[in-house]
Amino acid sequence: MQHAPAVTQTLARFAVEARWDDVPDAARHEAKRALMNFFAVALAGCRAPAIEIVLKSLAEFCGRQQATLIGRRERMDALSAAFLNAAGANVSDFCDTHVPTVIHPTAPVAPALFALAQLRRVSGVELLLAFILGVEIECRIGGAISPGHYAKGWHITSTCGVFGAATAAGRLLGLAEGRMISALGHAATQSCGLCECLGWPAKSIGVGNGARNGLWSALLAERGFEGPPEPIAGVQGFLSAMAEPPNWPVLTEGLGETWEIAQNSIKPYPCGFVIHPVLDCVLDWRRGHPTEAIERVVVRGHPLLSHRTDRPDVSTGSESQVSVQHAVAAALVHGEAGLDQFSDECVRDPQVIAMRRRVEVIRDPAIATVAAAVELSTRDGTSHSLSTSAARGSPSNPMRDQDIEDKLRTIAASWRAGHDVEPLIDAIWTLEKSSDVSGVLALTVPRA
Repeated sequence: MQHAPAVTQTLARFAVEARWDDVPDAARHEAKRALMNFFAVALAGCRAPAIEIVLKSLAEFCGRQQATLIGRRERMDALSAAFLNAAGANVSDFCDTHVPTVIHPTAPVAPALFALAQLRRVSGVELLLAFILGVEIECRIGGAISPGHYAKGWHITSTCGVFGAATAAGRLLGLAEGRMISALGHAATQSCGLCECLGWPAKSIGVGNGARNGLWSALLAERGFEGPPEPIAGVQGFLSAMAEPPNWPVLTEGLGETWEIAQNSIKPYPCGFVIHPVLDCVLDWRRGHPTEAIERVVVRGHPLLSHRTDRPDVSTGSESQVSVQHAVAAALVHGEAGLDQFSDECVRDPQVIAMRRRVEVIRDPAIATVAAAVELSTRDGTSHSLSTSAARGSPSNPMRDQDIEDKLRTIAASWRAGHDVEPLIDAIWTLEKSSDVSGVLALTVPRA
């Protein structure tokens, strides 16, 4: 039985009627920060082995060169470009995180918008507003079924990201309310993604499809392809099918007054966000104790930390991104937690392997997802108690704008020396002044 009538209608009407002037300056700025980070992580992943395989597979069926692939000279049809840019942004587990839901909000939404912007003329203000609205809808839908949805095994970035991409693309296409409802219906029937795939290349399929299928949903609706009148809260709609008692107020309460993008976090480390507070603790300690020998590490964190990342035995870099044991071990052995520490080579490092065996994980419901406590025992018998209440990058302890810029610069330089991303950085900070954003993605491609 439908418990809250007109949920989809309310969300669709909001997405259609919202105006740029309605969005506060803080939310506008947070949107730019998210996009800056998106380009950084997409550049980090655009040549990952998994993305190379996907590119070769899709290229067999792609006949049109409509849209730019981030960091690459190849062009593809808009739907495939949206898929690849989203998958590339997510493959290194370095993308942003909406703290209440653990959705990675930008990876499914931004690629759909930039692909569409190469088919239709789109201004910077139009793109930013559509992006903010897409994030709002995906996170509200995700919030209505959290935390049970993720705990059941659904990869919430994929299952809810498709709604964000459909909303954002529909807004750029100028869909009226009825057609926006249809776009959300098309998104609802394509919602999928499993946490069982975390740590494997297969994870990125769901995120790529979130962008691709969200864009396609809006394009179908633009042509008059119809969907049901209440795909989200209908008797057999999305919420009912997910079999999770919805938090109804989260869907529409305060719509247009509060903004979900304000609860977004930016990752300083390329791994699951629940691992980040643990890394903050051990990295800070290691900097002050560079030569201390460690005998045992006990990590206390929110149950989600254990549920998703208690993986002492990993064999690939992808798996290591969701292993708190590996993250702690690599950070203590190398004193860093960058892309190199979540590689196949680091996973096979004998010192890291030995250290992984010394890490124990304990669930503590009293600890927030952005917090952690760590007990380190050193060879001289000393016990060191470490803790943080807010991981670096979380909304209450955010990365500076300069830090996000530097993340983009570092990643760009790491795989192509001399790749100048300053024009890209300037373009992002001044997006609202642009009358045509179709050339932004070209700024990610290194000059010959």
